[in-house]
Amino acid sequence: MLAVGRIIAWLCTPLVVGGLVVSSPALVEKAGMVKRQLTRRSDGVGIGLHSSPCLAPGQASEDPSALPCLPEAAAAPLLGSHVLLWHEDGSGPSTALTPAIDTQVAGSSLLAFSAGYATNTALPTDNKGNTWTALGAPVVYRGYNGQFDVKAYVVPSAHGGSGHRLSIVKNGEPSGEITVPFIEIRQSGGLHAVAQNYPASAALVTSGNVTTSGPATLVAVWWGDAAGLQHSAIPNNGFSIIENFVSLPPNSAVQCVVAVRQVSAAGTYNVSWSQSPSEGAILWLLAYQSGDAVYSNGFE
Repeated sequence: MLAVGRIIAWLCTPLVVGGLVVSSPALVEKAGMVKRQLTRRSDGVGIGLHSSPCLAPGQASEDPSALPCLPEAAAAPLLGSHVLLWHEDGSGPSTALTPAIDTQVAGSSLLAFSAGYATNTALPTDNKGNTWTALGAPVVYRGYNGQFDVKAYVVPSAHGGSGHRLSIVKNGEPSGEITVPFIEIRQSGGLHAVAQNYPASAALVTSGNVTTSGPATLVAVWWGDAAGLQHSAIPNNGFSIIENFVSLPPNSAVQCVVAVRQVSAAGTYNVSWSQSPSEGAILWLLAYQSGDAVYSNGFE
């Protein structure tokens, strides 16, 4: 989104769309990456390791983003497997295909985003036969003549399993930048609440509020809209970053940050992001609970 003015971010900033962050041995081998460090490839695709599901009491992990399970984890939703894929602008393949992750065979909700050229309108598909539905309308980045947007997609009750991959055909701009986070929420009955807003440029931007009626997994996504290749977005209020694509490749990509918080009780929650540079940011905050999906394709 910078070539004509392109950059995108998640924690996701719009116009510099670039790569992919994922896990799984197959991905690591294919991308030649080490640990969670971002790898650049000559084909315009970037990949990394995805995080593990939450840690049981006493369980250790080499993954610094792995979160502890709540004591109520047997009944409460929790973060599952996840990955982030990005393509550098002008050099990516015509299909955005995430690395494989291992999801539950049943009992999970799925969340994905597509950030990049607005002309790429194809719905996501996956290799487990799920039907993906748009979550609200696309949000268009300011300042790029309507060329770039962010689209959100959900599956409330998913089929899963090992080797789970998401794909999006880039039907409008085949070689264009795109950033695709793919997230599993386990033990979830579906999306309970969602807030989406687009604050003006500032050093600190704040999401809308979501209200839960019990234990929940909260997922926050940031997409900055400033040009440039280096960005930073840090959440507060107990949110932990699980995907962080803010150092963009030379030809640009879409920046993005994803953060998660597990809450054990009913309440009203939001998150603020400390940003550098100051910029506008498209923000999502989503709340997943175990048994009462009440979302009806609208935002709070």
